[in-house]
Amino acid sequence: MPLATNSILPSANPKSRQTPTLSSAFGSAYSVTEINAYIAIRDQLLAEAEEQRTSAKLASTILANDFVEGCLKSARSTYESQCLSETDAIRERERCEAVRTRIKQLLSNAA
Repeated sequence: MPLATNSILPSANPKSRQTPTLSSAFGSAYSVTEINAYIAIRDQLLAEAEEQRTSAKLASTILANDFVEGCLKSARSTYESQCLSETDAIRERERCEAVRTRIKQLLSNAA
């Protein structure tokens, strides 16, 4: 297959193991921005779920919250630059727990 070149094999591309460059700094900034976008989507879904209280909205909010929580797990050392700072991650983990509690309240009120 033409896409399977030696540039994607780690042992064949020694440049990928060198010190971080501007592109990796951009990658980390991009990753943090992307995580913040997922957080914003989760918050928007929660707001919609509180208004509409449909099972579909609640399910979407649960899924989004679980995804955000997965993004906040501590990364291996090679990927630390692609994560939120630990202070921000702790705050967002607490927010995930608060969202989970709110979803449980919405579900119990709907029943």
